[in-house]
Amino acid sequence: MEDCVASDEEYYSSDRDLLDGFDNEEPDFLGVLPRGPTSKVITKESLLAAQKEDLRRVMDLLSLREHHARTLLIHYRWDVEKLFAVLVDKGKTCLFTEAGVTIVEPLDIELPLSSSSSTITCDICMDDVSGDKVTRMDCGHCFCNNCWARHFIVKINEGQSKRIRCMAHKCNAICDEAIVRNLVGKEHPVLAEKFERFLLESYIEDNKMVKWCPSAPHCGNAIRVEDDESCEVECSCGLQFCFGCLSEAHSPCSCLMWELWVKKCRDESETVNWMTVHTKPCPKCHKPVEKNGGCNLVSCICGQAFCWLCGGATGRDHTWSRIAGHSCGRYKEDREKQTAMAKRDLYRYMHYHNRYKAHTDSFKLENKLRETILGKVSISEERESKLKDFSWVTNGLYRLFRSRRVLSYSYPFAYYMFGEELFADEMTKEEKEIKQNLFEDQQQQLEENVEKLSKFLEEPFDQYPDDKVMEIRMQVINLSALVDMLCKKMFECIETDLLGPLQLGIHNIAPYKSKGIERASELSSCWSTKPNNIDNYPPSDFVTSGPSASGSSDDSECSSQKRARKEGVASGFFDLNLPAQVINRN
Repeated sequence: MEDCVASDEEYYSSDRDLLDGFDNEEPDFLGVLPRGPTSKVITKESLLAAQKEDLRRVMDLLSLREHHARTLLIHYRWDVEKLFAVLVDKGKTCLFTEAGVTIVEPLDIELPLSSSSSTITCDICMDDVSGDKVTRMDCGHCFCNNCWARHFIVKINEGQSKRIRCMAHKCNAICDEAIVRNLVGKEHPVLAEKFERFLLESYIEDNKMVKWCPSAPHCGNAIRVEDDESCEVECSCGLQFCFGCLSEAHSPCSCLMWELWVKKCRDESETVNWMTVHTKPCPKCHKPVEKNGGCNLVSCICGQAFCWLCGGATGRDHTWSRIAGHSCGRYKEDREKQTAMAKRDLYRYMHYHNRYKAHTDSFKLENKLRETILGKVSISEERESKLKDFSWVTNGLYRLFRSRRVLSYSYPFAYYMFGEELFADEMTKEEKEIKQNLFEDQQQQLEENVEKLSKFLEEPFDQYPDDKVMEIRMQVINLSALVDMLCKKMFECIETDLLGPLQLGIHNIAPYKSKGIERASELSSCWSTKPNNIDNYPPSDFVTSGPSASGSSDDSECSSQKRARKEGVASGFFDLNLPAQVINRN
């Protein structure tokens, strides 16, 4: 079973890999209007641009320095819309206080440090130091540079560099990153670079809409989604994955369902359950022993005799009614019920697992159609025929792969949807039966038409006359449209009739898309230095209405040029081919 799960990851890595060189666009009869991708690939070159984009919005709205804007965004996990909502509901003062942003007028904080000849006593080390060797933060607290530097070094090494607080007692103000960079960089440039990297990568680590691509070895990319976290995306490296749990794409299974299913297959927990019920460990060698007779005195191959009812070691003397020198309670009826329940659970698991594996195996076998299709299409295009366009073949094959995946993952979904593990208290027995019949009817319709589509695609159409090819063409086109419609209906049934009335917030599933999992477009590594039009937002000192929802900034001013993956760090960017934790561990 473990091999089965591992093979799924291999064969389901990318639909486009299976159809490399094919036209994967949907046929015209579906009437799907083209739409730009809603997810972006963030490379090491474009990470700074993505961060600057959100920083600029906050800086323009609130008239803040970059340091304060970054502190606000890190506190609100880079959710600009949430930050604006707090500004509207609670006001600027509360917004700044909760995030640890303290803004003091420059005239109030610079006067005591204007002369280098004056001496100031540091409240940390209690030394008298000259005015040019102390630093005052925005909160007004002033300490010597040596104490500040040691404080910053400790916090960076502890992994708290994104929000280093002031050393003063009960002060929640966040220290200025420019001061941290300056004081640490004088003696520890490597540590200052680490501090910079943590600030840069906070856009990914603390942002719920941005996650690292889970490819191994790591491709160095991150993915940003615009609308919903419950989606499936494809990185520019070709890996398709669930954005919610970072495992392979698994809709219509929810992330929790897929996690449980993988664990069940990998650990063979049902087999363990069966052995637990049908065998007993020998009290001497601890090997599992199966009972093959009616007598409750059993003997292990090591020679140890023990009681089947309680598992205790005994002698070999016994009668039909009792074991000599041994007595224990007998729960035969309970054991028979437990055995029957274990059998039922195992048979149910095997039912869904066998069908899941059958469609997985079919997917692997149909993968071999790729080369066969190329040969058939090539032969058909070379011969003299009225038909010159064979895109219906590749489109049908693409639809077959998509629907086969949906069918495969629909069985783990059904196993948990109609089982006792997740929704036992959410539905009555009658409601569960009605919903199960509804889902299985749609599942069977989809399965039937997927098999028909597979059959027609395997036809040797390159050997048929034009009339026969036209018949196959119409069958493939109609079945492709029908299969796509049935997939949509199955997802609608799951979202509205099955999961909708239950715990939809826990068991969100990625929506079905006819064109397959969306390939994320690469974010431009350029950003505009012009201030955003702040007329789109309310004034910073008087807010009366909510901010308008604003998407990503327009990248049309910058040419989207793909950079080489192995480009050096001399361009001014940090080497972000791995997350910071991996770099530090190495």
